[in-house]
Amino acid sequence: MADDLYGALGVSRTADQKEIRRAYREKARKFHPDVNKTPGAEETFKRISEAHDVLSDPETRAQYDRFGENFRQYAAADAAHSASGPRRGGGTRYTRGGTGAQNVNWEDLFGGGFGGFGGFGRGVDHSAELELTVEEAYRGGKRTVQIGSPFGGAREYVIDIPAGALDGQRLRIPGAGGAGADGQDGDLLVTLRVKDSKRYRLDGANIETDLPIAPWEAALGADVNMPTPGGSVTVHVPPGSSTGRRLRLRGQGMPRRGQPGDLYARVKVVVPPTLTKKEKELFEKLRDVSSFDARRGS
Repeated sequence: MADDLYGALGVSRTADQKEIRRAYREKARKFHPDVNKTPGAEETFKRISEAHDVLSDPETRAQYDRFGENFRQYAAADAAHSASGPRRGGGTRYTRGGTGAQNVNWEDLFGGGFGGFGGFGRGVDHSAELELTVEEAYRGGKRTVQIGSPFGGAREYVIDIPAGALDGQRLRIPGAGGAGADGQDGDLLVTLRVKDSKRYRLDGANIETDLPIAPWEAALGADVNMPTPGGSVTVHVPPGSSTGRRLRLRGQGMPRRGQPGDLYARVKVVVPPTLTKKEKELFEKLRDVSSFDARRGS
């Protein structure tokens, strides 16, 4: 079928691993959110990433060839039929980012049990989501995640968050999924969710932030210091900048191996909450001599 995993990569069902890797690299370069901003490109990128994850592993590929898109459900159903023990439950899929240990719980993928044991040799893969701020995604670094067991206790894994991680990016923790009948455990696939912080907003590989400036800086222009996830930078505010004007800082967005993202500073004119006597006199004088009408043409 055209929309199955083989079709997503554009390869035949007899394709070898070399063909699968080559097809994935070509399509990943074409649909990566960094280079392709067309609607649907990000979903296509996720689909081909999923196809590569499944088809590049001989075990999961064999299961997929046998059962199709729902191969994980069949493995989980077989496990539930043959395994004994307490009922296995799920949990929330989200966890906060941080430098300390974090609990990563996941909802059952198949709507009924934990899906722990794969009945065809290799354990089934599980998925979870890890929430990061823009600043955490920018810096990257190691995170310790704590995987709760449905039978009690927990295991800890250290994962590397790449600097410049993007929303929707997936990381694999080998052996942290469901236990396999032959001892080969499945993997845990961690999807990164980058959330806007109080200061920064993420748009693909670009970062947006507000730049508060005084009325005289907006009118006369100024060079002002502004914090960014990578450190403080100096921004040139052109004369006559009104609230909403976007100033582009090339290469100051999310770090990437190829072309880094940009940072966009959105001007926000802020007036003094209270005025000194002298300030009030100067503003009144400006009002009296200026012919500027802020509502003209609006």
